[in-house]
Amino acid sequence: MLGLVILSQQAFCQQATLDNFNLKKQKINKNGFLILGSWSAANIIYGSIATSQTQGSNKYFHQMNAIWNGITLAFVAAGYLGAKKESGLSYEQALKKQATIEKIFLFNAGLDVAYIAVGFYLKERSKTTAKNPDRLKGHGESVALQGSALLLFDVMMYSIHNSHGKQLYEMANKVQLATTENGIGLLVKL
Repeated sequence: MLGLVILSQQAFCQQATLDNFNLKKQKINKNGFLILGSWSAANIIYGSIATSQTQGSNKYFHQMNAIWNGITLAFVAAGYLGAKKESGLSYEQALKKQATIEKIFLFNAGLDVAYIAVGFYLKERSKTTAKNPDRLKGHGESVALQGSALLLFDVMMYSIHNSHGKQLYEMANKVQLATTENGIGLLVKL
């Protein structure tokens, strides 16, 4: 009987630990959304003002910053509002969700590198075209800048989530199946 009480107490503690882990992950995401949303809002405001006060490639640079960040802000708002509390997840579910979020940020970092490359391509293309080179140059510089900012954000978020995710592996090390002279047992490190 005492063994069942201890096991049920351990299961309760492990679920509370998993719930705390998931709440921390949600807080990391929400803070990330706030940072990216602030960057986007600042770019929209400044880009909108600067577009009307500049000329040539600078005008198109600011114009693209405002447009790009309008789209980014829409994604950020949807992500922030769509983030829901994840409690009651099993260890396996938490592990899968952790792996998924890390993969998302790594995938996004790859996209960011592509954005940077496209930005540099547009800027180079502006040197050899007669059709509105200022627009290509300005848009290219903006896309390269915004891709660089997103790359920094995604690498930062991946690193934070990866570091946080190591707690899941530590939880797994506390429970082991073991063989004893009486058979198979569950070893729980308290």
